[in-house]
Amino acid sequence: MVTTCFFLVIIFFVFMQTELTKTLDGSYTLYVPEIDEHYHSINGAIQESNHVFINAGLKECAKDTIHVLEVGFGTGLNTFLTMLEAEKSAKNIFFTTIELYPIDENKVKSLQYAKQISTENSFDFERLHTANWNETTQLTTHFTLKKNLADFTKIDFDEENFDVIFFDAFSPEKQPEMWTENIFTKLYNASSKNAILTTYCAKGMVRRAMQKAGYLVERISGPPGKREMIRCRKI
Repeated sequence: MVTTCFFLVIIFFVFMQTELTKTLDGSYTLYVPEIDEHYHSINGAIQESNHVFINAGLKECAKDTIHVLEVGFGTGLNTFLTMLEAEKSAKNIFFTTIELYPIDENKVKSLQYAKQISTENSFDFERLHTANWNETTQLTTHFTLKKNLADFTKIDFDEENFDVIFFDAFSPEKQPEMWTENIFTKLYNASSKNAILTTYCAKGMVRRAMQKAGYLVERISGPPGKREMIRCRKI
């Protein structure tokens, strides 16, 4: 138990040591030197999130009430873009996100996403981060958020029926435990019929793990700087 707790403290310390990096679309991301990994594409953080998760995922769901699961809250960018889309489309979105290592308040402010995307929603972006963990909060007319402070690999879903899943874990090289058949089976079982899962990754091993879990997998055009990405559906 002592060894496990010490390991978790070390991992938390690693993820606290992030550096602000400007990407090619002018938006910022965070870089973790110890694992040589960025939270978003250096070719454009905002455009990647819009392409992979909003356009290829959320907008593909025709329901008027949508339950979204995000694996990796990170900087809150995907969550913020989803909230804006909820208000724009007038669809009711219930958004569940999971994160084990939240970034600190100063890093949140330095990202300046609201300034670039929608200045009138600056307060809403702050509220995404200040909302209490493990509680459900209605942030806007059409957007309800629940942030779970938890290790995704240890979560058991009961009767959840997610319609859209944003799979935004760190890359398979950095977090191999997150890209396994068992993980995708868990997501498949927690999804509604015809649910959509999107991710920036298009590796063969990931596609095969998804297929073994039961998903119908397709490779589609990726965001700038990436030839392909994956979108899959529960069949």
